[in-house]
Amino acid sequence: MGQFRPEIPAWLANLAYERGLSRRDLLRLLGTGGAAAVLMACAEVRVADTERALGPAVGEPKIAPTTGEDATTAFYKDTTPFLQYGEKGLESFLADMQGFITPNRLFFVRNNSTSMDVTAEDWRLSVNGDAVSHPREFTYADIRSLPSRTVVSYLECAGNQRAMFDQVKGQAAQGTQWMTGAVGNAAWTGVALRDVLDLAGVSADAVSVLLVGLDADSPEGGWRRALPIEKAMDPDTLLAYAMNGEDLPKDHGYPLRALVPGWVGSASVKWLSHIIVSSDRHWTRNNTTSYVLIGDAYPPQGQALGKVLTTQVIKSALALPWPAELAVGPHRLHGYAHSPFGPIAQVEWSTDAGSTWQDARVLEPQIQHSWARFEFAWDAPAGEHTLMTRATDTAGNIQPNEIPFNEKGYLFNQPLPHPVRVA
Repeated sequence: MGQFRPEIPAWLANLAYERGLSRRDLLRLLGTGGAAAVLMACAEVRVADTERALGPAVGEPKIAPTTGEDATTAFYKDTTPFLQYGEKGLESFLADMQGFITPNRLFFVRNNSTSMDVTAEDWRLSVNGDAVSHPREFTYADIRSLPSRTVVSYLECAGNQRAMFDQVKGQAAQGTQWMTGAVGNAAWTGVALRDVLDLAGVSADAVSVLLVGLDADSPEGGWRRALPIEKAMDPDTLLAYAMNGEDLPKDHGYPLRALVPGWVGSASVKWLSHIIVSSDRHWTRNNTTSYVLIGDAYPPQGQALGKVLTTQVIKSALALPWPAELAVGPHRLHGYAHSPFGPIAQVEWSTDAGSTWQDARVLEPQIQHSWARFEFAWDAPAGEHTLMTRATDTAGNIQPNEIPFNEKGYLFNQPLPHPVRVA
């Protein structure tokens, strides 16, 4: 990498190199439009190469058509406000979000088959396994009769920002190429999972709790994820039946789903139907070959091919299109930051690709496991710019300048170099 000037940020030099930009082109772009011009040029190369490099299953998304409750589609909500990734994903636009809570109609969707239409009257939840003394079956009325609890929490797909491994680091990862919108913040109401486990007589030797969904067309005949007993017994780990004061929408798991705050979204199993409590650790597809960090920096754990994903990581993102276009003059920009390790203490922003930083204003109380809104005023001059944000939480965690690559593109959380053209 010695052909690049040392003052060029390493991430930008590496990306230009991976995209095949010559030294002359890199210097020309930097001279005419700064880092933002380089990013836009790299993005154009990425679009041209996507189908060849990634294949159609993980290529560029399409703007989704309106579907409503058309039974021939994979979703029940109106998909117009989203980027649609085949039958399995609807990505939100952060730029459409203004408030603290994400409206249900704008909340992203990640499925592993298609959304289900389940009737509460026919639905049952079974709880059994070798670590319960009183196996139980619950009706929907049984669940609704238990003491309720509301938890405000963000929910994020483990692959949110996966596309940035390619766009920022020049190394494409497998999987749906989510940008920044596979995340949302909601008020979830339901019953504590531990209350249901207690009714089934969970034993002292319980180690693992396996959650299984009704979506039989998903891998393993029903989406499933194992929780350690300690996380299952956390009072904020919910079996949720309501979202933002309404019954769970069909796309979000009606009649019942898990909500596991701070963990990757795959743990919050939708259309929940079966809970298996075991005195041994559960090993499934989703903690051995999938939802595992696989790469040189991640040695295998147990039966897994790498480091098993559990908690999320600290992140921030601007609520702007990518790339963004703004008029010359003053703007008040906002975005969202979140961490599984505690409230957001600080968000900084930069207009020079991270060379210098200024403090943004962190807005609103951060309730329980919610994200935080932030904003800052920018008097935007004409030209190509690269805006970046960087969050720090109360535990001292800060977004890292670099993270190692992993094959499936999970947990990207470097500060994002957001290209903005001002004219």
